[in-house]
Amino acid sequence: MKRIDTTIQATKIAAVTEALNDIVGGFTILEGKGRGSGIRQQVRSGRGTGSITKEYNSVATVSTIVEDSEKISHTIADAAFTGKGGIKLLL
Repeated sequence: MKRIDTTIQATKIAAVTEALNDIVGGFTILEGKGRGSGIRQQVRSGRGTGSITKEYNSVATVSTIVEDSEKISHTIADAAFTGKGGIKLLL
C-alpha cells in the first residue's frame, strides 16, 4: 500500500475527481492557498479603477492510499494537466 499526496490547481478538482472515482475506493481533498512559482491572478479593486495581484494561488491537495501507485499518479497527472510546465511525478 502506498499513500499518494498531490497538489493541484483548485480549478482542476472536478477533472481529477471524475478521473479517480472509478479507480480508487476513496480520497480526500483539502483546499487551501499556496505560493509557488506560478503566475498570480490579477484582481480588480478600487471600484474597478485599479488592480492588485493576489499573493497566494488557490490549490487543492488530493490524498489517497492505493496498491498501484504508478497508474494512479499518471491518472492524476493527465487529469490535472494544464499545458504548462510544473508537473513532476515522483514514484
